Amino acid sequence: MAAGPAAAKTGLMTDTRNTQYLFKTGSDLGLQHMNFLAEIFDRHTFGVLDPIAVRAGQRCLDLGAGGGSVTRRLADQVGPTGEVVAIDIDTTHLTDGPPIAVHRHDINDGLSGPIAGPYDLIHARLTLTHLPRRDAIFTELVDALAPGGWIVIGDASGRPLSVLSARSEQDVAVWKRIQHLSHEVVSPAGGIDFGWAHRIDDAMAGAGLTNVHGIEVSETVNGGSPGALLHAALNLQAREPLLAAGAEPRELERYQELTRDPEFRTWFYQFICLRGRKAPA
Repeated sequence: MAAGPAAAKTGLMTDTRNTQYLFKTGSDLGLQHMNFLAEIFDRHTFGVLDPIAVRAGQRCLDLGAGGGSVTRRLADQVGPTGEVVAIDIDTTHLTDGPPIAVHRHDINDGLSGPIAGPYDLIHARLTLTHLPRRDAIFTELVDALAPGGWIVIGDASGRPLSVLSARSEQDVAVWKRIQHLSHEVVSPAGGIDFGWAHRIDDAMAGAGLTNVHGIEVSETVNGGSPGALLHAALNLQAREPLLAAGAEPRELERYQELTRDPEFRTWFYQFICLRGRKAPA
């Protein structure tokens, strides 16, 4: 999901450089997580990417490439004469081979050697929000753009995931508590900043990018849907930090049940995605 540390595996105190990524994307559960992300967000991501009209022979960077759905889309566009550099700290689910070049890499270590710019397009989805150095890294990414190149950044905001339908007030209370612990305790302790999504536009403008355009989208999800099952996968992977933050095992068990209950309905994450262009030479 991301190309850098997000939170420690256990406990709440973290070092922004020496932490392990919370979600084990190389596991079977991590693969489910990646597949849900693609099913939920790809159509919105492609809606922002496609008007850029990536061409054959161009060079692209997919940062935090995850399961590779965006990487593969870009590879189809650049063709055999182009290159898509796919970077993640866990590349288990990425396939290497022309025109895709896969690199296991932590973006905190910068872009150099075979992954150095320039790039005609840089894409990062649900990545910078996890990185405490996000502002500096964003600047480094803009610097790695070729003149006239584009950058596309998508992240989730901290909009509350309100319950719309539940079997009981007790279920609403469980949902709110686990969401609070996830987003207000565990995530900030790991350097995650859900406020970043609403600052992307300012960051692009501040970097002198032009043709900035973005979307904000959300939808409702019922238990058993990809969005709800993504919640289940995320919280199973974050079980130890949640317990350390004060969650009760029975609460986590009920939370898992709610994500599979078709009568349970909530708002899903608000996804904010923007594109901006570096000035031509």
